Amino acid sequence: MIAWWNSTLGADQITDTEIRTGVWTLRFLAITLAVTPARQLFGLSALAKYRRMLGLFAFFYAVIHVFMWSWADMDFDLGLMGREIIKHKYILIGMLTFVMLIPLALTSTKGWIKRMGGKRWNRLHQLIYVAAVTGTIHYLWAVKKDTFFPLVYLVVFIALLGYRAVRAAQSRSARLATRSAKRVAA
Repeated sequence: MIAWWNSTLGADQITDTEIRTGVWTLRFLAITLAVTPARQLFGLSALAKYRRMLGLFAFFYAVIHVFMWSWADMDFDLGLMGREIIKHKYILIGMLTFVMLIPLALTSTKGWIKRMGGKRWNRLHQLIYVAAVTGTIHYLWAVKKDTFFPLVYLVVFIALLGYRAVRAAQSRSARLATRSAKRVAA
């Protein structure tokens, strides 16, 4: 946004803004997903209170990204937008990613956690994992040639999701061991 304000964007400022807002969406998704490992590995529990805000920043940039495409590239022509979404798989997966982020943003309040119940709310918010991967695929397919940065994001998301998978497997294993020990003791 600073580049826009200072008029230091490239020759095609609209495309540059679309790309930058998409990249910032991925950055904030990565930062949001990094909160839990940072808390658990480094004892940074104070970060937990910022996770919701970081996720909403990701959604904010996604809204600007989609708005720029809808306005600048499609002139808000819904028919043209629909045809482009169907025609280009990178736009389709990008739109699917955006649609996944909407319920996450809408239900990001404490009131929604109470209404939905913690388990259902947590299950819904696991969509962030899918959105991180599909958003990265959108970026990878959109750039076509210079795939270095999309692949970096993919590696980051795989590491963050892999960490969660390992922790979940360890937790499951510990629960099973505790149950087995209780059965043997009984």
